[in-house]
Amino acid sequence: MLCNDGILSLFCFIAAGLISVLPEILFRLELDIYVVCITNIWFLHILQYIVINVLAYLAFRGFAYQVAVRALFLGYVFGIGILIAITASPSWQIFGIYMTILASFHYSEFLAIAWTNPALLSIDSFILNHSIEYGVAASLSWIEFFIERHYFYGLKLPSLISYLGLILCISGEILRKLAMCTAKHNFNHIVQSEKSDNHQLVTHGVYNLCRHPSYVGWFYWSIGTQLILQNPFCFCAYALMSWSFFHNRVLNEEITLIKFFGEDYVKYQEKVGTGLPFISGYKTNL
Repeated sequence: MLCNDGILSLFCFIAAGLISVLPEILFRLELDIYVVCITNIWFLHILQYIVINVLAYLAFRGFAYQVAVRALFLGYVFGIGILIAITASPSWQIFGIYMTILASFHYSEFLAIAWTNPALLSIDSFILNHSIEYGVAASLSWIEFFIERHYFYGLKLPSLISYLGLILCISGEILRKLAMCTAKHNFNHIVQSEKSDNHQLVTHGVYNLCRHPSYVGWFYWSIGTQLILQNPFCFCAYALMSWSFFHNRVLNEEITLIKFFGEDYVKYQEKVGTGLPFISGYKTNL
């Protein structure tokens, strides 16, 4: 059952997405009466975005307001991404696809927690402030895209590579969300150092395929984003950094899981792999 904050976020995400595409819909229907007053479409989008944020400020307070503004932001980015992917020149279309993938990932992280484990729901559930490294990596991928588009225009035209990246992102996203829904209250964005009373070892569903399906999904999602953008340098960098991050994360997490579940987890390790390439996890002899 979706909690109240989850319902609010879903409403704001959908509303912002619809509002962002409204000018294009009106234009296609030849109902673009707004052009009498506003001729710059991007100025119109800025105005719309400001208005919906003012309305959110007037309507909500506290945690609800923090949820609303983030869901509105992600919904608007999602809608703009769709517009760019459909209406922009070919060299910008893949960036529009990337925008929708990025916005949907961050929003769905919050929504999944709101659905499966609302007790742990927080603003951090959007993972918008994941880490400085994450922000730098995203910024560098945008810089590479813009530079290469300027100097190597043909490199940014839609191709099988970008569509392969899209498939990889969608598959990774589905796997990660299945993992979150399967683990339910046992899932947490932060590795836990102490075992809670209701913490259980989950080995069924997608956890029967690999020990860390949420990490596997995120790993392939991250490198898929760079395939979408057709960023050769960031693709290599993302693959290396993501592998290093999850290698260390799996080691630390499995040390904790062995501490929590002992021989049960060791037996699980023997039957099921991590799912991540060349990462075997923490091994011990009990």
